[in-house]
Amino acid sequence: MAKTKIVVVQLKEIIYTVIFAALGILLILLLIFMFWPNKKDKTVSENSEIYRAGVWTSSIALSDTTLNLEVVVDKDHINKVSIINIDETVTTMFPLIEPSLEDIATQLYEDVPIEQVELKEESKYTQQLLLDAIKAALDKATVTPSPTP
Repeated sequence: MAKTKIVVVQLKEIIYTVIFAALGILLILLLIFMFWPNKKDKTVSENSEIYRAGVWTSSIALSDTTLNLEVVVDKDHINKVSIINIDETVTTMFPLIEPSLEDIATQLYEDVPIEQVELKEESKYTQQLLLDAIKAALDKATVTPSPTP
């Protein structure tokens, strides 16, 4: 017959072993979660801020006058697009400027990207001139991502 061996293990040793094993597993899981690349964090940080909030301007040269175009933005949305120093003579000489700007502005307020703004056939050259000025103002407002070390 085989002799049965009795091993006496104290409860204190079992408790210490379970605690250290749980801490080891917890440490391994913590290291995995800390250093595992997370795609959501990158897209959130890239999309969280598109523009520097503020009022940005650009100029449009028409004949002998210069118009100042003003674009008001917050961190991710265009709030207002307007021409600052427009007078009656300019609106008389160039009657499509204000309606064209209003058409572009309504599209931009609805979060249409500036590259996808639809131009009307009857005023496409005026709208293209205004879009170029808006792009110039938005280029000043655009946040450039800082390089990560």
